[in-house]
Amino acid sequence: MRLNKTALGLALGLMASTALVSAASAQETTNTTRLHPKDVAFSFEGPFGTYDRGALQRGFQVYKEVCAACHSAQHLAFHNLMEAGGPEFSEAQARALAASVKVPAGPDDKGNTTDEKGNPLMRPATLADHFPSPFPNEEAARANNGGALPPDLSMIVKAREGGAEYVYSILTGFHMTPPKGFKVIDGKYYNPYFEGWNISMPPPLANNSVTYSDGTKATIDQEAHDVVTFLAWASEPKMEERKRVGMGVLVFLIALAGMLFAAYRRVWKDQH
Repeated sequence: MRLNKTALGLALGLMASTALVSAASAQETTNTTRLHPKDVAFSFEGPFGTYDRGALQRGFQVYKEVCAACHSAQHLAFHNLMEAGGPEFSEAQARALAASVKVPAGPDDKGNTTDEKGNPLMRPATLADHFPSPFPNEEAARANNGGALPPDLSMIVKAREGGAEYVYSILTGFHMTPPKGFKVIDGKYYNPYFEGWNISMPPPLANNSVTYSDGTKATIDQEAHDVVTFLAWASEPKMEERKRVGMGVLVFLIALAGMLFAAYRRVWKDQH
């Protein structure tokens, strides 16, 4: 009888241990905390960082030819493309880039806003126009993206924890094999840099997604680096000016502190 109780105790202990191991394994398998963003060097980082003009222009090309099919950037206007501190396209280039895009037109001379087929009247964009949204409303955006709403990219670098490195990691985090036991939901894509690892956006970039006019080789990493640089500028177009002003203020304060200390020494040198 005592032997049976001992055997029963061992069996129960073994079952408990097995259950704990299984639970730990299940927890490990279902742990889908996103990976820490990749450590990427960008020219605009640090107190003396500036935007790479070539990267900004290439990044705009990636946005225009790839990202703009699903994502808006409604805080940007075409005249921003020619302003100092940005891509600095010439005025002629900026006008041509604007004219290549169609935006809704106002009423015609008869007050019509649609043509005979019911389609909205459109016109070439001008420098004063903002980048148009690829969809007329949120419902249309969701309907064309499996129910997911593509975010506006104007402030995406500032809006996401991890900033530029996070956005870069998302763009380059596709094409990886999911770990054993992890299920990719139908209509989703595996990306370990996204919280939950299931992301609605399909892989947006591929080698040679664009053909750079300056001859730069268009690898996935290069395209991601360039478009993230462009989106970082979109999120903070006055960064270079801010850094220049901040550095000037810092130099002024240091000089002022030196002058005040010198004045203090001069006034009080005979009082001790």
